[in-house]
Amino acid sequence: SNIGHAQAAAGVAGVIKMVMAMRHGVLPKSLHAEVPSSQVDWSSGGVEVLSDARAWPAVDRARRAGVSAFGVSGTNAHVVLEQAPLDDPEVLTDSAVNPVPARSDDPVPVVMSGASASALDAGLERLASRVLGDDGLDVPEVGWSAAQRSVFAHRAVVVASEREGLLEGLRSPVVSGVAGPVGRTVLVFPGQGTQWAGMGAALLESSPVFADRMAECAAALAPFVDWDLLEVVRSGRGLERVDVVQPVTWAVMVSLAELWASAGVTPDAVVGHSQGEIAAAVVAGALSLQDGARVVALRSQVIGRELAGAGGMASVALPAETVEERLVGWAGRLGVAAVNGPAITVVSGEADAVGEFVALCEREGVRARRIPVDYASHSAQVEAIKDELADLLAPVVAREPSVPFYSTVDPGRPVVTDGAYWYRNLRRPVRFADTIDALLHDGFGVFIESSAHPV
Repeated sequence: SNIGHAQAAAGVAGVIKMVMAMRHGVLPKSLHAEVPSSQVDWSSGGVEVLSDARAWPAVDRARRAGVSAFGVSGTNAHVVLEQAPLDDPEVLTDSAVNPVPARSDDPVPVVMSGASASALDAGLERLASRVLGDDGLDVPEVGWSAAQRSVFAHRAVVVASEREGLLEGLRSPVVSGVAGPVGRTVLVFPGQGTQWAGMGAALLESSPVFADRMAECAAALAPFVDWDLLEVVRSGRGLERVDVVQPVTWAVMVSLAELWASAGVTPDAVVGHSQGEIAAAVVAGALSLQDGARVVALRSQVIGRELAGAGGMASVALPAETVEERLVGWAGRLGVAAVNGPAITVVSGEADAVGEFVALCEREGVRARRIPVDYASHSAQVEAIKDELADLLAPVVAREPSVPFYSTVDPGRPVVTDGAYWYRNLRRPVRFADTIDALLHDGFGVFIESSAHPV
């Protein structure tokens, strides 16, 4: 009666209610039962409707409660609950019946929302007052409780690991509303490795925005490929081919960016990793959709025809400087292909040399793994296709971006995204870590990966 018409959840709700009653040692008042049924003889036996809450103290035997819930669907709970045994049945402490989750030093999100900006502000003030007035509140508990509340259009999140940090964050939270996030947001477009069979297929059916943009990508790719984008997305066939997987992931990333925009999330800057730069350039306006399709389709075809089978790549959990020192013995055969973070570096080059280098790293206890590709992007092998790419990509027209385009080829410099740039994008190392540092230095704080799978 305390819950109401919970339908199929009535049984489990009743179980939760009685577990909490045992924990707190209180039987709650029965609501909406001011007039007990006249069809029951309440004068005999020990059963009665609780007109008021009643203490349910611990005694020298286990407390028990019966839960019965049924309705049009039939019985959905019929169970007897028994109090869990205590280490010392003579002593019932609050920590025994109402355990508090262990404290954690890990930061957790505390999410608040409101139907309007003023309602959100009021909610943040109320929560700050509550936290300020109770120095025993645990941040993970606050975060868990906040996450159970209804979600409205105006939202705020505070990430904190301790009470003081939570209070400070509540005074200046990261806020978003129907007009999109407040602050400087970056859309990140990764390189190869995000693909999976069926990616985007459900969105083609459920999201008109995504489907419309994918159809535009399919039309842009059509002059350059002999397969259908939408058919490949729905079937998942062909993704093992470089000349299929790169254009398909490009289209998915571009279309996901359109979906983000429809939800009010428009980037203040974009950054791409390797082939992800082609999607980033299209979203920034530095390339037309048609030129983006030309670059990703024709370049991947040349890679598959001329470079596939001769090379390989591997990720190593070491700083780039350390990797370069270790590569002395592989001069001319291996080189640094990408610097993804302070201690994540990618090498590429001859297939046999990649295998030798990974094996050596493993013997020395360094984490290394081969990337599932059979070509060596960002290595000297790419120079073999320089002239062919120059001819194929000559029609590409660089545009002035409408959104800042942060290059991972030339970090910190303005670039011209013509055909020659897209050769350098494939040949030179990906300086992703440097570009992220530049974005952080320029005041960007929210990074959203626009891809089929987070890498």
